[in-house]
Amino acid sequence: MDQGKTRVLFVCMGNICRSPAAECVMRTLVAKAGRSAQVEIGSAGTIGMHAGELPDARMRAAALKRGYALTSRARKFTAEDFAAYDLILTMDEENRRNVLALAKTEEDRARVRAFCEFCERHDDEEVPDPYYGGPQGFEHVLDLLEDGCRGILESLRERK
Repeated sequence: MDQGKTRVLFVCMGNICRSPAAECVMRTLVAKAGRSAQVEIGSAGTIGMHAGELPDARMRAAALKRGYALTSRARKFTAEDFAAYDLILTMDEENRRNVLALAKTEEDRARVRAFCEFCERHDDEEVPDPYYGGPQGFEHVLDLLEDGCRGILESLRERK
């Protein structure tokens, strides 16, 4: 791994709603902070069902209203991601269990954190999956992602 960069991976189930939105929110905050050269950001899902697809159209529309253009393509999380990323952030407990099931070492497990640990304004313990809900679910997810990504960026500042 490149010692000059911190690599952050966001993980949800299908990599079409929460994690690609988190990736874009984080990328935007990192760019605004002038840290793009120091932070690499990606996203993945615990299932491969949507591999190669753009994020969900409803999430793209909600994010675009806030100035985020979601363009990443879905991919499945793999055991190799433990070596490629310093911080692996899961959106809910099921995602966390699925990611940890692929961990081979304590070092791998130590890279995995719950996304909501970094939220400062919201008390949610998980980022809910908005896929089967209405528009308000996507807005709530984006509120959580903006909050948590600010907290992550602050924690990265403290590391350096």
